Amino acid sequence: MTGELRSFTPREIVSELDRYIVGQNDAKRAVAIALRNRWRRQQVEPKLREEISPKNIILMGPTGCGKTEIARRLAKLADAPFVKVEATKFTEVGYVGRDVDSMVRDLVEASVKMVRAQALELVNAKAQAIAEDIVLDILMPRPPVSGRLPVNTTVFEEPEATTTSSEEASREKMRDMLREGKLNDREVMIEVRQTVAMPMMQMFGSASGMEDMASGIQEALQNAMGGGRKKKRKVKVSEALELIAAEEAQKLVDMEQVHRDAIERAEQSGIIFVDEIDKIAGREGGRGPDVSREGVQRDILPIVEGSSVSTKYGIVRTDHVLFIAAGAFHISKPSDLIPELQGRFPIRVELNSLTEDDFIRILKEPENSLVKQYTALMSTEKVSIEFSDDGLKEIAKIAAKVNASQENIGARRLYTVMERLLDEESFNAPDRGGDKVVVDQNLVKSRLAPILQDEDLSKFIL
Repeated sequence: MTGELRSFTPREIVSELDRYIVGQNDAKRAVAIALRNRWRRQQVEPKLREEISPKNIILMGPTGCGKTEIARRLAKLADAPFVKVEATKFTEVGYVGRDVDSMVRDLVEASVKMVRAQALELVNAKAQAIAEDIVLDILMPRPPVSGRLPVNTTVFEEPEATTTSSEEASREKMRDMLREGKLNDREVMIEVRQTVAMPMMQMFGSASGMEDMASGIQEALQNAMGGGRKKKRKVKVSEALELIAAEEAQKLVDMEQVHRDAIERAEQSGIIFVDEIDKIAGREGGRGPDVSREGVQRDILPIVEGSSVSTKYGIVRTDHVLFIAAGAFHISKPSDLIPELQGRFPIRVELNSLTEDDFIRILKEPENSLVKQYTALMSTEKVSIEFSDDGLKEIAKIAAKVNASQENIGARRLYTVMERLLDEESFNAPDRGGDKVVVDQNLVKSRLAPILQDEDLSKFIL
């Protein structure tokens, strides 16, 4: 189920990232090489393969410049388990906070979810066929077996119900109607597995293994209170097909194999994105909460170096997990990290602050650009929105100006500007079906200029 790593070339990886992220070519090249090295490692003989460690990366740049998006898109491209954690949530033993091992457990959970979804997809066609037969048996019960068995006859297989050719033809005709959706509104009585919703338990602290123990106890309590039992429900045929197919697919999947494959995938191709690593870069000698910063670094170090972490699915080794750390590094710098941790992140890439020209490209070029998003959203209300070039330039100019005068939040500033700009259309769209709105320079200036003139007010609105 795990399969081989996708063999994209670095140039192909950068090209794919360009579809969603503007600029930051140095960062794209670094992650593309790191991903390609994983594929190269798989081609090396096994003895040497174990000795090749991933080249972890530190991305340095202001918020909103694309650090997280680069890592997330990379993981999606590689079909690799991915988890994002914030370094500030971890604290050394004795302080309130999460245990650093939890990042590996989260990665394994993501891997299990991914492998399980792929396994269910593989058996989906078979599960659908079984669901069809079960629903047909409810709609057209087979005739009972006729005749009696001789005395002292041992039955190894259940005798099949005798069906005539006309009955079989009727059944196939009913199957065609079922597939065409003509029976979707009919109601049937089916048995479904009962689920018991329970609140998450927080009875344990963050000590190693306690999270898994709490999860195991929770599952046991759910089963004890009726989880997994079946109950009868009256549903429409369309819903019955979905419920039965989902249940049959679960039966067809070997969950033990899924867990084994998930652990292997997490170990060989997992990516852990550690954000805000600059916030724990303070060295010893500080006061208050600063005293735990170096302790967090020393706790994270074994995970990055390569260690065995116990999870509820088995032991997971982190030797070949790719770690991508990120931070703004406004106050601190990478050299403020402890030397051992610095050595485990040999590649450092500085991302550029976004300029006005970058904002114009962000509004136009990506496949999920804001212009495309707002156009699609308004079209659902039959309102047509058209953005002129001078309008987009003015939006980019205002976003860049606010970032320069207030807090620099990068591309996220475009969200606040666009929301404010299209506030009237968003509110009145249901009553303006058929209207066309042209967002040009004059419209942008008329709606946003009054806010920009009042510096104090712009702090709160934009």
